[in-house]
Amino acid sequence: MPDALPPLSPQDALVAVMVAVSASDEEIRTSELLAIERIVNNLPAFGGYDADRIGTIARTVYALFEEEDGLEALFGLVREALPDAAFETAYALACDVAAADGTLNQPELRMLEETRIELGLDRLHAAAIERGARARHMPLPA
Repeated sequence: MPDALPPLSPQDALVAVMVAVSASDEEIRTSELLAIERIVNNLPAFGGYDADRIGTIARTVYALFEEEDGLEALFGLVREALPDAAFETAYALACDVAAADGTLNQPELRMLEETRIELGLDRLHAAAIERGARARHMPLPA
């Protein structure tokens, strides 16, 4: 991994957070990848974003995960790229990706907690965001 990573665009930073949550359990599921693709293709925040950059950002996240202080570096890049007003958006997208496969495992929960802390979101706002993600991804009873 090069010592100096290029700065991320705000959209790159959102993608990086989503990829990090997906990769946190070392098993990137198809449903999570599809959720990232759907989000990038449909949300106004990604208007004009080159979706081909997802692979580049994903490789950057994976490489950072291999480094000793990689997670800290990742969040530094994310905080630098995103305006404070977009921190809740980043957390909401992370929650949507984590919930996409219908289960949340311990590594994903830890990554979401770390994301909340690193982005300085209070627990009440985070809980509301999490509740919204849960509601969007909950199957209907049979």
